Amino acid sequence: MNIAAAKSITPLLPPRCATGPVVIAQLGQTLDGRIATVTGASKYINGKAALDHLHRLRAEVDAVVVGVGTALADDPQLTVRRCPGENPARVVIDPNGRVDPDLTLFSDEAAPVYVVTRPGQRVRAKAEVVEVPCDGEQLDPRAIVAALAERGLERLLIEGGADTLARFLDADAIDLLHILMAPMILGSGKAGLKLAPVERLEEARRPVTRVHVFDDGDVLFTCDLREAWDRTS
Repeated sequence: MNIAAAKSITPLLPPRCATGPVVIAQLGQTLDGRIATVTGASKYINGKAALDHLHRLRAEVDAVVVGVGTALADDPQLTVRRCPGENPARVVIDPNGRVDPDLTLFSDEAAPVYVVTRPGQRVRAKAEVVEVPCDGEQLDPRAIVAALAERGLERLLIEGGADTLARFLDADAIDLLHILMAPMILGSGKAGLKLAPVERLEEARRPVTRVHVFDDGDVLFTCDLREAWDRTS
């Protein structure tokens, strides 16, 4: 898919006049559903066109959301660099105060930064702290979405990691899922999605899905989960 064709994907995102928060998630993986090797190597499973698409998604949202594990492992900028557009706010989910205050996003001043954590948890990083209810060790994804919406961040991109994305999926807190599949087979390594088990096929989510093939062989599946939630509820 060339640049002109890639732009046709934008209408698949809800218009900015849509009522209420809209949560988009993005996951890059191999044909066999792996996101990293057994040693954790993952740069880059997907090609340049997939990276371009990711940056276009960033340019379309109010905030990019990652878990603290991804923030610590990758030290990501979470900015828009491969296409025109404004940088979104950056959000780190950190229920237990693990985040490193020396991460790049806390000092680059490229866009506002928020740390979402449990009530009363001390956060050392230079960021706006957002406290939400905690269910055991994890924060409630729906409460995260609501708290960010109260701060004007209504279009969210859940960018990683896979565990964070899975928790949002299990909570039915994702509207649109973009899966970028690379023509690669690892056969081992970290799996992309690990969701709560289902016993019957009728319980599986079956989203309305469109398929886009990039020039370098990567395949983009755009999945509208809103109807999937309706059919499984």
